[in-house]
Amino acid sequence: MTFDVGGSHVSAGLIDLANLRVVRAQDASLVGIDTFEAFADLLHRLGTQAANGETDIAGASLAVPFPFDCETGMSLMEHKLTALYRKDLRGALADRFGWNRDQFRFLNDAGAYLLGEVGAGAVKGAKRAVGLTLGTGIGCAFAIDGVQVREGEGVPPGGEIWDYPYGDGTVEDLISTRAVKSDYLARTGSDLEVSAIAAAADKEDDAREVFETFGRHLGQVLRDVVAPFRPDMVVAGGGIARSAWLFLPAAEKEISGLGFCLVQSALWDQAPLVGAAHFWRDQLGEVRKAPAVSIST
Repeated sequence: MTFDVGGSHVSAGLIDLANLRVVRAQDASLVGIDTFEAFADLLHRLGTQAANGETDIAGASLAVPFPFDCETGMSLMEHKLTALYRKDLRGALADRFGWNRDQFRFLNDAGAYLLGEVGAGAVKGAKRAVGLTLGTGIGCAFAIDGVQVREGEGVPPGGEIWDYPYGDGTVEDLISTRAVKSDYLARTGSDLEVSAIAAAADKEDDAREVFETFGRHLGQVLRDVVAPFRPDMVVAGGGIARSAWLFLPAAEKEISGLGFCLVQSALWDQAPLVGAAHFWRDQLGEVRKAPAVSIST
């Protein structure tokens, strides 16, 4: 069983470890979930629905936003999901599911996205891969042979690039929803969502140029910040990546000749669920089954 914990929603999935196939998935909004107990109850409900009576479940891995203490199972976030701050999520879930504490594992959500694409998506089998989630901010993860790395040659501090100094600010100042919207607002005086700007791009020069500028910035960041890692492939997911045809050509011009390609996500919202299962399989061995467990209701 896997979970993808976002800032506004949670998804749960039952994954076949042998082929990283999503058997069944459920999701729910976090609107109105304002206490720790309510959050843990929601995860239990979604997990039970995804399991749908299946009892041969090894455990669960959760893709969570950082900062998060994966060893203790406690969130260290103070800017969002504040009800989880320093609460024992591992213990709360163990109590609700009736499992042992060590049957719950945690990993970074951006890392889960990349591992999903490496395990069964757009960059399947890539030896050295980078994943970008392009949305409200920019998430990033680096992997070698299907294992996420946070340090080493060519890896920015902590494996993150959102706050990496770039230009007159940071990478996220140039590559984010905020960047796309502010560029369009400066050009037109209209405050539109990214999806609306993308929809206008086929008939409006300003909208098209906003994405071309975004693509150039993305390519420049890949060239200057990501290329030292020597990736074979870079995969882009997240909301902005759904309009990839508008910015990929500009980005590709910037990385021409660097020895790696930039591709669009294949798994989209299921990537973190699949990646969390990939992480579990890597942590505990190839499809080694734990004793069958049932779910407490």
